[in-house]
Amino acid sequence: MTGQVFFNLLDANSDTESEQDHLTGYLNLACVKAADFYRQNQRVFIFCDDQQMAHKIDELLWAFDANSFVPHNLPGEGLNSGSPVEISWQAPTNNRNILINLSGQVPSFASQFSQIIDFVPTDEALKKLARLRYRAYQQLGFNVSTTPAVQAA
Repeated sequence: MTGQVFFNLLDANSDTESEQDHLTGYLNLACVKAADFYRQNQRVFIFCDDQQMAHKIDELLWAFDANSFVPHNLPGEGLNSGSPVEISWQAPTNNRNILINLSGQVPSFASQFSQIIDFVPTDEALKKLARLRYRAYQQLGFNVSTTPAVQAA
């Protein structure tokens, strides 16, 4: 089975946007994607660079409108089988078919996913890391494509 990686090209539409605003927008987009997959009855793993980023994603998902709640958990929370959306800076503990990669690296466990969502930030240094991830995914045998990211309103 060959997996698919979708790189979302983030829009550099605002030069006045602070780095913190950009990061929040980027993480919010990851949350919106996780919510979309959840509504399609998909189990999602959001991989973060560190615990701080994982907690930020957790906070953003809790802030969703009550009508669009996304069941999610951090490591050590919830049932043994995990929530539909798991957020971590560590390897997954449950089987999932979708990975949303927010890390600067391709995780060592990427091959266990059939679909991966990744992002190409507007920052040049981060773009270089995205290009390295793109090539790494290809070397792992994934079909890789890019698409403009649709920002949440």
